[in-house]
Amino acid sequence: MFRKGYVGAGVRDIVAEAPAPQGSFTNHFRSKEEFAREVLDRYFDDLKSVVTGALEDSSRTPRQRLKRYLDIITERLAKAEFSRGCLIGDFSLEAAPQSEMLRARLANIFIEWRAPFAACIAQGQATGEIASAFAPEELAEFLLSSWEGAILRMKVERNAEPLERFKRIVFATVFKEPSI
Repeated sequence: MFRKGYVGAGVRDIVAEAPAPQGSFTNHFRSKEEFAREVLDRYFDDLKSVVTGALEDSSRTPRQRLKRYLDIITERLAKAEFSRGCLIGDFSLEAAPQSEMLRARLANIFIEWRAPFAACIAQGQATGEIASAFAPEELAEFLLSSWEGAILRMKVERNAEPLERFKRIVFATVFKEPSI
């Protein structure tokens, strides 16, 4: 599904890649849609561990934690030679219009994904490290949505520049270091 997308990856492609008999697929999943949900959930479970590791690192300031998360994801995308993006973003573009079940799951994922970012931002706002002009939830939404857009551009350009540009701009403006 990373290579061909939700629509492009047929059940035959999936079982051939496994390799598994098609009957095994239908014994475990009623449809490709259910399989895609399982793939999405497993992907999100892995992503949550990255989020936790980066955003709950008390040895760093909240601002440093946010940057660390983006750097970890940049490193992961570089290992794939910038040809793969974020499955959550990919499914949001491709599967959400095709499947109400996947659209609803993606909506819940974004809510759950936003929460630790909002908590980290709130900590930064409490210490004065991050400006309080916007609510932490709004800044978290902005960060994730904008980052997903940078990942889409990265897939087109096949290099890190859209990601690095995003980081430079967001940390020079939205998450600007306080003036001394």
